Amino acid sequence: MPWTTQRLLPGASYPLGAHWDGLGVNFAVFSAHAQRIELCLFDTTGRREVRRVELPEYTDEVFHGYLPQARPGLLYGYRAYGPYQPEAGHRFNPNKLLLDPYARQLAGSLNWSDALFGYHVGSPREDLSFDRRDSANFMPKAVVVDDVFRWGNDSPPRRLWEETVIYELHVRGLTHLHPEVPVSERGTFAGLSHPRVIEHLVRLGVTAVELLPVHTFLQDRFLLQRGLRNYWGYSTLGFFAPEPSYLSGPEKSPHEIRETIRKLHEAGIEVILDVVYNHTCEGSEMGPTLSWRGLDSHSYYNSVRGSPRRLVNDTGCGNTLNTAHPRVLQMVMDSLRYWVEAYHVDGFRFDLGTTLGREHYGFDSNGGFFDAIRQDPVLARVKLISEPWDIGPGGYQLGNHPPGFAEWNDQYRDTLRRYWRGEPGQRAAFAGKLMGSSEIFEKRRRKAWASVNYITSHDGFTVHDLVTYAERHNEANQENSQDGHGENFSANYGVEGETDDEAVLDIRAALKRAMLASLFLSHGTPMLQAGDEFCRTQHGNNNAYCQDNEISWVDWSGILADAPNEARRLTAFTRSAIGLRARHASLHTSRFLHGKEEVLPGIHEAAWFDEAGKPLGAEDWAYAAAHMFSLRRAVQVDSEVDLTIAMFNAAEEARDFMIPGPELDWVLVLDSARPELVEETLEGGKVRVGARSVVLLATSVPT
Repeated sequence: MPWTTQRLLPGASYPLGAHWDGLGVNFAVFSAHAQRIELCLFDTTGRREVRRVELPEYTDEVFHGYLPQARPGLLYGYRAYGPYQPEAGHRFNPNKLLLDPYARQLAGSLNWSDALFGYHVGSPREDLSFDRRDSANFMPKAVVVDDVFRWGNDSPPRRLWEETVIYELHVRGLTHLHPEVPVSERGTFAGLSHPRVIEHLVRLGVTAVELLPVHTFLQDRFLLQRGLRNYWGYSTLGFFAPEPSYLSGPEKSPHEIRETIRKLHEAGIEVILDVVYNHTCEGSEMGPTLSWRGLDSHSYYNSVRGSPRRLVNDTGCGNTLNTAHPRVLQMVMDSLRYWVEAYHVDGFRFDLGTTLGREHYGFDSNGGFFDAIRQDPVLARVKLISEPWDIGPGGYQLGNHPPGFAEWNDQYRDTLRRYWRGEPGQRAAFAGKLMGSSEIFEKRRRKAWASVNYITSHDGFTVHDLVTYAERHNEANQENSQDGHGENFSANYGVEGETDDEAVLDIRAALKRAMLASLFLSHGTPMLQAGDEFCRTQHGNNNAYCQDNEISWVDWSGILADAPNEARRLTAFTRSAIGLRARHASLHTSRFLHGKEEVLPGIHEAAWFDEAGKPLGAEDWAYAAAHMFSLRRAVQVDSEVDLTIAMFNAAEEARDFMIPGPELDWVLVLDSARPELVEETLEGGKVRVGARSVVLLATSVPT
């Protein structure tokens, strides 16, 4: 280890992190309030500290130094010296080994101990006390890496927004039970890239996978004490390092992620990461000292105005990152660019995106975070999606994000559920959501794709559970089923949970098909939760964040079975609906259609009718008991007009729908009451629409 005797040179203050130049490694770490920072170097096991040396230079609030002859694979951490004054927001404690916020790989895992806390746990003075125990033996270590990877001819698909179909999945949960994935690869990126998994995605017709957090995250102490685990991963320990448990093999090489992304790109599938930049795993002021808190808590976190000891908790997770600080914002931007440039990811979904856009005076769609990301030459080219809410003041900001961002549309989710549950007064609201929720998103020249439409996501019921349980069943979470959404707009149709009652099963199957059909016939960007296409269940748990077991893992047995069953039938139906969406411009146009433009004589770009084929007026929309309507859309494509009519019947009985004029040669291409239907040429002007069903008619007219 020649670097053990090398003198630390001044090095450079940029870039932040540890970077190998072929001759040595430059270390740079930000802290505005530390007095000095030591670099701690470890042997290959990470258990023995072999050298400790002070970073020699301090430039623009960055401590830095250069270690000649150091190479990739070197394990390191930091110790920061400064005031321990919680009342002033400073929590420096050099007894605590700190992770580099820019660490690109971690070695080892965090083992919980009271020594990880900067204060003496159990002290009557609480966090005002000072703990002198060394935490190094309980901490993972940062690893110096070489990111060089032979990408070959990798070419990101760069799918247009209007053709995008998102499939939300959990890297571990998707393949942990897949019988055709090798056991050693299940639950990892290698499993995600297995040919049979990619084949399923391609055949289904999805164009992008959205991965729940893959940044390395913390296993929360309180969950481990209950015998549970942090499954979802919304507790980030490092914004540059991948989660080691998602990598197969003894080396846990991050190149496995790159290989997977390259294979997905070859299949025409984009990769979107769910990222958590609103808070960190260090929790409230009573949490452990692992990285940011020990390096400069006062800079990295928002503290309560007038009480720097306490942290703002707009996230519900104990702390809120101070993205208004230029160095914290830089960390977020550097992390995002790193994942695009080093891993070729195609976009990001921002957890609790409102937090990132909140300035000291409130949420601002032209705030620093949004301005920085929209002008960035790397990030402005990828897909950007926000979860537009948090629990802070003015936290609900659906529709208020800037152009260039799409947003999760929870109003679409709830309206669709309520309409198909048969609630009165939902017809007009549902019709508006089908058109891309223009009342929410049509501002600042935004497009319909800005609405990310979904029935379910990781956070809540699955589609199967939505029609199987009237109440949440979160007993396994050990929180007395008080956690998770209280109102799910779900129903059980006579029996709570699974049943053999054929009548109940028929209703549930019909509703699953109707809801999925509605999703893919809606303007906007559809998002499907993994497994919803083949009846995945969480057994009524609507908050499975801590269930790293069969409750959360995707069960493939139904779809891989030889005999026909509901899972296989629903998958085939979902595939048909996605395929129709792709083939018909009238179903995926990015323009908001209001029915004002006449595309053909007597045919406007959008028109709404009752089941008798008569145009719906204001009084008709106000009729709360109505559960049926038709939507005709017409879009010019090259030298022809693509026309579709979607007929919706949420009533408990089948009804005849009249096809609105003028008379055209319509083909019935989808009938959720007859999922096996391929297509059927219509004769006459009437269509039978089953109870709780959707029908789609299509034709084209040359121009």
